Amino acid sequence: MWLLDKFLRKAIIQGQLVITDYDGKEYTYGPGGTDYPPEEGGKPGPVRIRLTNKKAAKHIARYPQMGAGEAFMWEWLVVEEPHDIRDMILFVTMNAKRLGERSLQAKGPLRTVAQKAIAALDGINLRGSARKNAEHHYDLTRELYERFLDEDRQYTMAYYREDDPSKTSLEQAQMDKKAHIASKMRIEPGMKVLDIGCGWGGFALYLHEMYDVEVIGVALAPDQIECCKERAKELGVEDKVQFALMDYRDVEGEFDRIVSVGLLEHVGTMHYPQFFEHTHRLLKPDGVMVSHCCGRAGPPGYTDAWTRKYIFPGGYIPALSELVTESEKNGWQVMDVEAMRFHYSHTLEEWYNRTVMHRAEIEAMYDEQFYRMWLFYLAGAEQSFRNGTMVNWQVQYVKDRAAVPMTREYMLEELARLREKGKVPSWRFDPGLKEAAE
Repeated sequence: MWLLDKFLRKAIIQGQLVITDYDGKEYTYGPGGTDYPPEEGGKPGPVRIRLTNKKAAKHIARYPQMGAGEAFMWEWLVVEEPHDIRDMILFVTMNAKRLGERSLQAKGPLRTVAQKAIAALDGINLRGSARKNAEHHYDLTRELYERFLDEDRQYTMAYYREDDPSKTSLEQAQMDKKAHIASKMRIEPGMKVLDIGCGWGGFALYLHEMYDVEVIGVALAPDQIECCKERAKELGVEDKVQFALMDYRDVEGEFDRIVSVGLLEHVGTMHYPQFFEHTHRLLKPDGVMVSHCCGRAGPPGYTDAWTRKYIFPGGYIPALSELVTESEKNGWQVMDVEAMRFHYSHTLEEWYNRTVMHRAEIEAMYDEQFYRMWLFYLAGAEQSFRNGTMVNWQVQYVKDRAAVPMTREYMLEELARLREKGKVPSWRFDPGLKEAAE
């Protein structure tokens, strides 16, 4: 316990954390009081945890991110009510934010070099490994995703227009996200659009509905593509919105517009040149490509070991410098960049709450350890966007800068049109409101 004790005495400078070790001894960290404000994302008051295994403290102290995640999964670490693992993670990272994250990172150049080397090797996404990595995460039962995503299964950041996110449903925020991306694409009826990493097909179907365009969506998870095809058939648009189980590197043809939402995190840094070279070849000379992805507000980094092992093997969240530098080398011109802060933290909070709501069903699909792993993943991701330096990048690329107007007014005008057309009726999520109106 001494190593973890040493770390926490330095780390907890606000609020209070109380740990009961496996032998019953209690340790208290922080000044206490009620100075852990709810706006930081968690519940106020002392956070109490129990360590149920004698190896827990050492495992957490030696490998903070990996160790804490595994300890929670294995029930070596138990958060006592009224708090939960989300409160604990937000509490610790809130303190890290105030103390300065760099001072809390593991010391030692050899460990840092080793971590970066392992992450770089893990980011090699050849065709075989890329599909395997995609299936690891995205080919989990669609019933799982139905339990915590919105009805359109948008598995990326929602767009919250209100300062108070509780005033907007997740469904409306995801609809607004789709409008926000589409407004930057300059789409006209009759165009041909490529959606790389199409997920469960929601955005491709949205573009067809809003613009009467042909869309081809590609992804590497078999269940996702099967679901996409089912949805297109149900809507009677399978001749206009088509989906294929395909690596983007195998796509051929020519497109007026290209979009990727939540894809570049899975490409791998060493494959960025290939991505930008191939998409450049696919896009028409006067075309537009828009990419929406998670990103680092600071310099390049590496994916932590727990996420690489349990959640996104081969995944990496890029810095803006990596995206811009590699795109420029392959003939692209960047016309617009938007850094979207905090939207994803609100999205992840809602996903976490919906996961908790469906605990029994998720444990029945998998088991208790999977459920705890999923909670740790969602809470850990939320803290990265709330207390860390993660953002979402939306980048607009062109071959010819005459492909878009001189000013951004066209985006705002189109966004207003799409928002009005894409308002989500409240009765879709509360039938009682419709009955009352009638």
